[in-house]
Amino acid sequence: MARPVIEIRDLVKIYRMGEVEVRALDGIQLRVDEGDFVAVMGPSGSGKSTLMNIIGCLDRPTSGTYLLDEIDVSGLGRDERAVIRNAKIGFVFQSFNLLARTSAMENVELPLLYGELGWSREQRHKAALDALHRVGLAGRENNQPSQLSGGQQQRVAIARALVTNPAILLADEPTGNLDSRTSEEIMSIFQGLNDSGKTVVLITHEQDIAQHAKRVVTVRDGLIQHDEQIEQLRVASKGIAPPVAAVAGS
Repeated sequence: MARPVIEIRDLVKIYRMGEVEVRALDGIQLRVDEGDFVAVMGPSGSGKSTLMNIIGCLDRPTSGTYLLDEIDVSGLGRDERAVIRNAKIGFVFQSFNLLARTSAMENVELPLLYGELGWSREQRHKAALDALHRVGLAGRENNQPSQLSGGQQQRVAIARALVTNPAILLADEPTGNLDSRTSEEIMSIFQGLNDSGKTVVLITHEQDIAQHAKRVVTVRDGLIQHDEQIEQLRVASKGIAPPVAAVAGS
């Protein structure tokens, strides 16, 4: 039986604005197994973003249980969540979030500088180099973001998310700033990483992007309305490195 990486039970999140109480999540149940590729969809106000923030250890629930890689993070404080977040989650955002006057290599190395990972300079360099090669950016290690296309910048962001060998990749609208062709290339990278065993959770409002996942979870009114396996749309793009073994140092 597959090992669960995410286990969510009876998850409730209540926001209070003065005397008004908003139940953003109203008893969510969700399990994501190791090696799964899940797209989370939902209209504005559905609770999708709140769920993403809790899965990403950026917020904590009002009640309920959330196990991330078998660790109960439901009641952890901000500092404890930050440690778990850095060790267990690789984030990919719509806006890339790269440091402007910093090379691709240095951007990818950043997560290895935080926490108590104890990486030497040589280990950081090798891990970052391997992660960049894994997303097809061999030869671009010294380029700054301004010297890269939007798709290449997003590849750097994916490499940065991979470099600590996290339990899950959490991608929030990763193709939102990209054209259709480049979006397909980025989704093929996620599919390749998933094929090599990486667990991926994708937040998107685009149905065609969600079709690249293996499973689509639809959130509405703070609850999971649909959870269905789908026939995965496969895409192939030139110039994308095939999946390789786990990043060095992991």
